[in-house]
Amino acid sequence: MSDTFRITRSITVDAPPEAVLPYLTDFRQWVHWSPWEGVDPDMTRDYSGAERGVGAEYAWSGNKKAGRGAMEITRVDEPREVEVRLEFEKPMKATNTVTFELVPQGRATRVSWTMVGPQSLFSRVAGLFGIFDKMLGKDFEKGLTRLKAVTESR
Repeated sequence: MSDTFRITRSITVDAPPEAVLPYLTDFRQWVHWSPWEGVDPDMTRDYSGAERGVGAEYAWSGNKKAGRGAMEITRVDEPREVEVRLEFEKPMKATNTVTFELVPQGRATRVSWTMVGPQSLFSRVAGLFGIFDKMLGKDFEKGLTRLKAVTESR
């Protein structure tokens, strides 16, 4: 069994990569598509560092469902890829890498959302039954569907 997990989901957006990219490189735009928006209406958000792109930072703190953590954009290969370091503090400590890959397909873009990180004992056991992939995968699918909708409505 691998020491790391990988979860990937993809969707085709009827827009060029340049139209999708701003929603990924500016954490303030994530409120329009993130699957975790609305989990805690009282969640606090703190934006720091660069306004967008490499060095942009976002921290959140909320109820049990929202937890607490921080993200930082660590790499942008415009308009093809965005890499984010994701650190969870609660409900569990973990550091993962999130990548958004944008692949042109004619006038559309195939957007792939991948999370890679070390497997804890819990995630190894959950991985045996596909639970981890199903739980997080559903969230990724929801977020990608929202990203598609917000991008295509511009």
